[in-house]
Amino acid sequence: MKKLYFVILMALPILTYGQELVSINNEPIQELKGFKMYPNPAYGDEVYITTESNGSKDIKIYDVFGEVVLTDRINTNTLDISRLVPGVYVLQVTEDKKTMTRKLVVK
Repeated sequence: MKKLYFVILMALPILTYGQELVSINNEPIQELKGFKMYPNPAYGDEVYITTESNGSKDIKIYDVFGEVVLTDRINTNTLDISRLVPGVYVLQVTEDKKTMTRKLVVK
């Protein structure tokens, strides 16, 4: 009886299914060239953000729950983070329709 069950299980074909990768957004990802953010972790009230063109930047900072905790537009390379409590954040910088997202640690 044991041999019969073994033969039946071995006779079942193994089926595999595949799916094609579907892309919703076909635009190429454009990142900011020369992006630098320092200091990170930040101990003071300011973070410096530089890019190759150093133009006007729209800043959004998200907490770990995905809530926007700070929005700002800076024309220099200095971002005031004095309103942030110590923790881990996600910093999103947009300049000339190009976006860069990085982790920011505030101590």
